[in-house]
Amino acid sequence: MTSTHERFLTSMVPEVSGHGLRLLPWDADSAADAEDWLRGLTDPEFRRWNTPLRPVENLESARASLRSKAERAADGADVTFRVTDAVSGATLGQIGVNMIDPIVSAARVGYWVLPEARGRGVARRSLHLATRWALTNLGLHRLELGHAVGHDVSCRVAERCGFPYEGTLRGAMWEDERRETFRDVHLHARLATDPEPAA
Repeated sequence: MTSTHERFLTSMVPEVSGHGLRLLPWDADSAADAEDWLRGLTDPEFRRWNTPLRPVENLESARASLRSKAERAADGADVTFRVTDAVSGATLGQIGVNMIDPIVSAARVGYWVLPEARGRGVARRSLHLATRWALTNLGLHRLELGHAVGHDVSCRVAERCGFPYEGTLRGAMWEDERRETFRDVHLHARLATDPEPAA
């Protein structure tokens, strides 16, 4: 029987299509990919709700960040997709299946959307695709999604994609760009046994 980890390693970062989107690997050697990654991680709305583990402030650090993501994919720890428009190929955002634990068959999912792509259901559609891929292709049992308390848009996306609210994690993430202070997180989760919501 093939383990979750072995299935992940054989698939690496595949292409996943549907709902008008294509989820593709990021390419650290692509100038366009590095620029889009930098724009996403330096966007004020992203920074309002997230504090990256390693700051990304310029193209050099963006490329280093993407290379780190590729290494974690090769190790079977994370997979990070570039969310693109299926017709134009334009980058719309990113979605990642992170902290993959084959022992307990669980992972965490997170996403962001570039400013020009907001209001078009990109987060919801990409979460549907990535969730189906993780629960089916990776054979995971549980996916968790956490967001800062007060991030109502992310809360609605989670619930519309079949990730019900499970509780509040106290002081579970850094305050926006301040690593010495913490804020609470809403935890949502989806199980492989849960019914799939309408796309």
